[in-house]
Amino acid sequence: MGILKRFGDIMSANINALLDKAEDPEKMIDQTLRNLEKDLREVKSDTATVMAEATAAKRKLDENAAEVEKYQNYAEKALVAGNEADAKQFLEKKQALVNKQAALQQAYEAAQSNSEKMQQMHNKLQSDIATLQERRDTIKAKMSTAKAQQKINSMVSGSTDAADSIAAFDKWEAKADMAIDKANAMTELNTQNDSIDDLAAKYDAAPEASNPAVDEELAAMKAKLGIQE
Repeated sequence: MGILKRFGDIMSANINALLDKAEDPEKMIDQTLRNLEKDLREVKSDTATVMAEATAAKRKLDENAAEVEKYQNYAEKALVAGNEADAKQFLEKKQALVNKQAALQQAYEAAQSNSEKMQQMHNKLQSDIATLQERRDTIKAKMSTAKAQQKINSMVSGSTDAADSIAAFDKWEAKADMAIDKANAMTELNTQNDSIDDLAAKYDAAPEASNPAVDEELAAMKAKLGIQE
């Protein structure tokens, strides 16, 4: 029937929606569950309709059976009362109801079968939604773990970049130290050259004029002190 076919279309549509939105599992799961819950409400309404049809078919069948039994009783009472013509009319009415009973029985069996199928589909959809709700929590937990791991990986990658930067700074610092050492060495060399030049200038200068009186006094002082030339 149309309702049963539409149920299949509903499930197919949700599977297609699941595949189309697979790029974002968390949003996909939430949206799919919302769709399924909406479908469940529709299926529940359709199931109630089919169940009501089965109930109505059963009621008509039971009413027809009761009418058959009623006219059977009337026919028997008419015969007991000696009214064969009346009994015959009651039996004709009963026969018409018996003929109708086969069609009512067939209608009831079809309605009852559809009702059972719809209830099974409703229950399965309800069970599937409950299962998906449980799996949603598990999947979201896994997604949260994956995002945390991605963040850690990003931090590790960032620390690697920082390590490269630190290594570069160490290299630049070493070059700076080398430049300072070289400058200090140049300063030291320049200072040594100045000392040599000053010392050479001392001997390049003209000798000072001697003072005879001082020289004699200096010689006498050396002799007194025992200083040899």
